Formats: sequence, structure tokens, C-alpha cells
Amino acid sequence: MDTFANLADGFAIALTWQNLLLALLGCFLGTIMGALPGLGPSNGVAILIPLAFTMGLGATPALILLTSVYYGAMYGGRISSILLGIPGDEPAMMTVLDGHPMAKAGQAGEALALSGIASFVGAFLATWGLIFLAPQLVKIALLFGPAEYFALFALAFMTLGGVSSTNQAKSAFAAMLGLGLAMIGVDTQTGVPRFTFGEVHLYDGLDFLVAIVGLFALSEVFIFLENRHGGNADGSKLKVNRLTAPMSMIKGSTPTMLRTSFVGFIAGVLPGAGASLGSFLAYSMEKRLVDKDGTFGTGDPRGVAAPEAGNNAAAGGALVPMLALGVPGSGTTAVLLAVLLSLNITPGPLLFTQNPDVVWGLIAALFIANVMLLLMNIPMVGLFTRVLMIPSRILMPIVAMVSFVGIYGISGSSFDLMVMIAFGVMGWVLRKFDVPLVPIILGTLLGNAMENNLRRAITIDNGNWWTLIDSPLAITLWAIAIIGFILPLIIGARVKAGMHARRDEEGSLSD
Repeated sequence: MDTFANLADGFAIALTWQNLLLALLGCFLGTIMGALPGLGPSNGVAILIPLAFTMGLGATPALILLTSVYYGAMYGGRISSILLGIPGDEPAMMTVLDGHPMAKAGQAGEALALSGIASFVGAFLATWGLIFLAPQLVKIALLFGPAEYFALFALAFMTLGGVSSTNQAKSAFAAMLGLGLAMIGVDTQTGVPRFTFGEVHLYDGLDFLVAIVGLFALSEVFIFLENRHGGNADGSKLKVNRLTAPMSMIKGSTPTMLRTSFVGFIAGVLPGAGASLGSFLAYSMEKRLVDKDGTFGTGDPRGVAAPEAGNNAAAGGALVPMLALGVPGSGTTAVLLAVLLSLNITPGPLLFTQNPDVVWGLIAALFIANVMLLLMNIPMVGLFTRVLMIPSRILMPIVAMVSFVGIYGISGSSFDLMVMIAFGVMGWVLRKFDVPLVPIILGTLLGNAMENNLRRAITIDNGNWWTLIDSPLAITLWAIAIIGFILPLIIGARVKAGMHARRDEEGSLSD
């Protein structure tokens, strides 16, 4: 009963006019960010972080705005997938397989409506999963000491690439780079400056938000400048006539939505797996279960419902380890973790007791945002499809302006602007070499906490390094971490190849 009482208190917080308007704004902007190919939820949230801070929002309103953007971007990714055959982001890649053939067959409206309903079901069930699973993880987390927390952080880094990673070595390099950046600043135990090169501005270390906006938002601008000859795909080729899906189509897809929501949620809770794997597993499982006539890949509505329910459930599932353990389950939750830390709120087992208003207000807002997205995406789908025709030459200057004005508004420091540009250039270079950016952010975020827990554990046991594997819980975490690092080396290439090969073999991207 305590859970429902806490949820009721959360709704009392989320149903204020300010928070409702922020959820509505976040849903709208997030859907637009998700619909534009290449941006996706991580970039969408990173771009709008400065807006949240310059508005002077508190912890709960800021999180409501940014998680609404997160959910909205997960919804929006399906629009370009269905209409253009171009995934708005990687989790929406599997939606192309059946969504685009439906659009070419004159069922664009039905596909968009069905995908919106599937997204709602997946996110709705995942939010309930978050309510019941996160407090249970908190009880386990209270058993953690410094050695167990160090093992948990190691697990987060070693599994960050996930099964769908293209190259574990590049993920490891990015994580080490992030940990190296976390070393910049004054050592908290000795008071000695490290890697500051005499620059006073670096004594406090690198600002999480400056790094995130530079790596994600500015690097996107630099990518555009490099490829400025390219234009946006024409979203006007396929018309959206019908705004709803027939009841028979919804009824036939309902069992698919329920099954794949469960699969997606489990994939989201696993550290490093994320929505991409959730979408792929949901589609693959459903194809094996129900595709008796070989209709998947030719415009089967169940092939649209499965990945959409799966990836939106995974998005909700990724919030579970972030809130309960302080370890992000996906790239976007790593960005949200940085926001919490910047607001002096530390996610983890004490969050539910020290800041219950933040947790339960956020969970209630997820329900509200999910309903808003369903009601918004069906009647306004025509408006969102027109967003696909916004030229990048107009969009990217806006992204740059929001980044510069927002960061300067937060810190008032021109030095931070220079650091942001440096991170933008670094992000652009790393993306050219296909080095993932999320491990860098995670290393910057968790590096100091990881170092402090290591020092504390060693100090408590008088310099004995074996203390790191001195408890069953620590041994379990190390075993999971090692398996999580080795498993992608064995099956990761096969899974990633399957995600791309299935899309290509079934001709979903060809006209």
C-alpha cells in the first residue's frame, strides 16, 4: 500500500500546472527530435538541457521536462522510419521492416497510429515495472559497501557496449578516456591539482553538462557542416490519409504488444543493453512465434507493433538501474544521470528515502507524458511529418544557438564555452572513427565516485586489494561484468549483423 500512497503523492506533484505544461512541451519537442533522422533521444535530451537550467527549474520540473523529451523522442523515431524508410534513431531501425512497406501500400496512417498505440502500451507497462522493481533493487543496494559499489561501476563500464556493440575495444577506449577526464581537478583526498596545467578554471573538474552538450549537440553541428551538401529526405512522397488504425488491426496486434513489452523491459533493465537490443529481440521473438505465413517484412502490422512496444518498454526499463543503483541502463539515462548530479541529487538506494518527491513525481509524470504522447501523436501526426521537411541548414544553427546561449546562461563563463567547443570537436573526430560517446560521458560522471569507493575499500581493509572480491555480492557483480564484456565479443557481431541483414534482405529500405 505504501507504493500506491507514494504514487498518489507523486501525482499531486506532477499535476501542477507548471509540471503539466513542462510535460506537454517536452513531449512535443521530443517527438520532433525523434522524428528528425540522426538526432534521437540522447541528442534531443542533451540539446534541451541548457533550456531546463536557464529556465531556473528545480530538480523535479527539470526531470519531468527532460524525461518527457526522452519518451517523446522514442515515439518520434517511428515517423521517419515508416514514412521514409530512414530510422529516426537506432531503436527504430526494426520498425522500418514492416512500417515502410505498409506506408508504400497506402497504409501510412494506419501504421503510424498502430505504432503510437504500441509505444503507449510498451511505455505504460514499463512504468509499472519501474514502480515495482526499482524499490526491490533499492533493498539489495542497501547491502552494498565500497567494494561492491566499485564492482557495480566496473560492471556498468564493462557492459556499456551491450550485445549490439560494433566494437568492444572502441567502447573500452571511450570508457578509459572518460575516466581520464574525470581525473582532472583537485584530488579530494590529497588536495593536489591533477591535470589542470595551471588553469584555475579546471580545479573543480569538468562540468558534466558542458561535456554532454559539446559531445552530442555541437558534434552534430560539425557533422552537418562537413556534409552540408546533403539535404533532408522528402517526407511528402507518402500521404497520411487515415489517422486511426482499424479495431481489427489493433485487436490482432494486442497480444504482440503485451509479449514484446515484457521482452523490451527486461532488455532495458540490463546494463548496457538499451532500446536497440529490446527492439531487435522483440521483433525476432515475435517473428518466430507468429509469422507462420512469412508476412513479416512485407507490411505485417504485428511487425510494426513488436519493435515499437519493445523499444519504448526498454526506455522505461533503463530508468530502473539509474534511479535505484545510480548506474544508467542506456545512453539517454546517462545524460539524465548527469542532470541529477548537476542538481546535487545522487541517484541510488537513498534517493527513494531522501528525495521521494523527485522519484515519485517523475514516475507520475511518466504516466501523464505517456497519455499526452498518445493523444498528441495521432491527431497531430500530419504536423510531425512536415517536420521531416525542415532543412538542416535551418535546424542546425538553432541547435548551436541553444547550446551556446544555454551553457553561458548556466555558468556565465566564456571558458566553459571554449571547453564545450573542444568537446564538440572531440565528439566529431570520435564519431568519424565510430567511437561511441556514451562511455566517455559515463566515465566523466562516475569516475570520481569509482575512485573514491576504490580508495575507501582499500583503506578500510588496510591496503588489502583482495577486499574487492571478499563478499559473495562483489564476486557476483564481477562475474556478471566479465560475462557482459566477453559475451558481445562472441555473439555481438552476429546480433548486429542480424539487425542490419534482416532490414536489407527484406527490402525495407528500397522503393
